[in-house]
Amino acid sequence: MTDIPPESVRMARNTRGIAQHDAEPQIDIVRMRGYRLGRVQRMLRERDLAGVLLYDPINVRYANGSSNMQVWILHNQHRYCWTPAAGKCVLFDYPPAVHLAEHLETVGEIRPARPWTYFGAGDDYDEKVGLWADELADAIRETSDGETRVAADHLDPLGARALEARGFSIHNGQEVMERARSIKSDDEIQAMLISISVCEAGMARMHEELRAGVTENQLWSHLHQVNIAMGGEWIETRLLSSGGRTNPWFRECSDRIVRAGELVAFDTDLIGPFGYCSDISRTWFCGPGRPTAEQKRLYAYAHEQVQANIGEMRAGRAFREVAETSWRVPNEFVARRYGSMAHGVGLADEWPHLTFSDRADMSMPGMLEPGMTVCVESYIGAEDGNEGVKLEEQILVTEDGPQRLSTYPYEHDLLA
Repeated sequence: MTDIPPESVRMARNTRGIAQHDAEPQIDIVRMRGYRLGRVQRMLRERDLAGVLLYDPINVRYANGSSNMQVWILHNQHRYCWTPAAGKCVLFDYPPAVHLAEHLETVGEIRPARPWTYFGAGDDYDEKVGLWADELADAIRETSDGETRVAADHLDPLGARALEARGFSIHNGQEVMERARSIKSDDEIQAMLISISVCEAGMARMHEELRAGVTENQLWSHLHQVNIAMGGEWIETRLLSSGGRTNPWFRECSDRIVRAGELVAFDTDLIGPFGYCSDISRTWFCGPGRPTAEQKRLYAYAHEQVQANIGEMRAGRAFREVAETSWRVPNEFVARRYGSMAHGVGLADEWPHLTFSDRADMSMPGMLEPGMTVCVESYIGAEDGNEGVKLEEQILVTEDGPQRLSTYPYEHDLLA
């Protein structure tokens, strides 16, 4: 195991408990909701927008703190929210569930949603979209003092045309929300640390259950079980593979039986308590036996890449500068390297996307700022190789340098 410098995990070592306790500090949920709504409204005012129409349930949750059947709503447009540039949100909730958000101080009004997708409206979708647009237009006018520039994160052409016919111009709400979500408050960091604690508890259970003869699905199921039992919500992918299935990356888990002497690699992509994402990767060796020289070589490269690039995550550095000075992937691994050197993380994977040293000219504009939370990635596997290694750490950008939020240890036998 490689020692983690104590100062780099100071925040992680002071993670708060999940349960309320009158003698211990707690996350201030009301303050967190207020901060997040304030971030959205600041972005709206800076862009001279009357407000933003939100359909993505992660964006709705960020703006007002409400959640309802999050995964189902991801592909069923039965819930949406109008967030004005000032004042409280108007939430249009799944009709049988309008009572769920009544307690939220961020929500000024709750109305039944008017779904107009074909699933919700059938052949009456033309009529339904008109009713939807009329009611939404009323809500916009009531909260925007006649302003007609509005943003939307996800809006089908039929809906966009209906709003435009009522005098509104539609602008990019995804940019508004990604920028708003990128800077975390102290309460958000504490919520994320609790989510990571749950995630790492699940990883520990997986490690306990790793043995020759277990299937990939059986191993993966332990992460889900711990997450749900400890108040988490869902897992966005099934990225776990073993042996030759670790190269190339991005194979999801199967009923393949793990054999002794193989590598097992995974990426958690876990949405834990409070809806915060824990995006951590590890690669383990399945005993009995000892890792081969090639397995150790791959692991050493991946470990070196992650550790070097964590050091690049310093406030005030432009994304292009970070790309230019990041760890250079050896040529034999370039073809199958991971899709990004690092990326933002919050309620899910988020902006920004940081690229590699040889692609610095393709870096997006922007810079690292204090309060950004970033996942630093590595995948090392050759085109003609058998196995590959996936590692990833979650960190916080601060004025004093990167703070490690994930602390799960590395494999001693693979680093020795």
